[in-house]
Amino acid sequence: MLRNSVFSCFVFYAVLLLLKMYALAIITGQVRLRKKAFANPEDALRHGGLQFHRLDPDVERCRRAHRNDMENIFPFLFLGAIYSMTGPSLPVARLHFLAFAACRLLHSVAYLAALPAPTRSLAYVAAQVPCLSMALQILAAVAAYA
Repeated sequence: MLRNSVFSCFVFYAVLLLLKMYALAIITGQVRLRKKAFANPEDALRHGGLQFHRLDPDVERCRRAHRNDMENIFPFLFLGAIYSMTGPSLPVARLHFLAFAACRLLHSVAYLAALPAPTRSLAYVAAQVPCLSMALQILAAVAAYA
């Protein structure tokens, strides 16, 4: 599979996106520690007492950014893998993968930094364009078999 240049390109961007998701998880943990806001009582006890078993708006913002990544990157992983098998040209496929990855990076930065609206929304919508394009091309490629 890695001899397929489109699939290899997809793997590159997929791994970058997964690393970005790991980074968001680490950031969430660091914000939890800095703000002393723990989701579990045993963690709060370990870090000063049950008063730290609480919600914090900054931690929740990180968690929402991470959850949003899961809701969007996981479908991209499926679509990109299948799309890679339909025989698209490398430059067109790379544009799809790069556009999605760049928009998801911008979305995360906008979420974490609380950039003014509509930055995050525009990044979200722009990331959906390559996904929709890949989905339609996949359907066109397999429609004869339905």
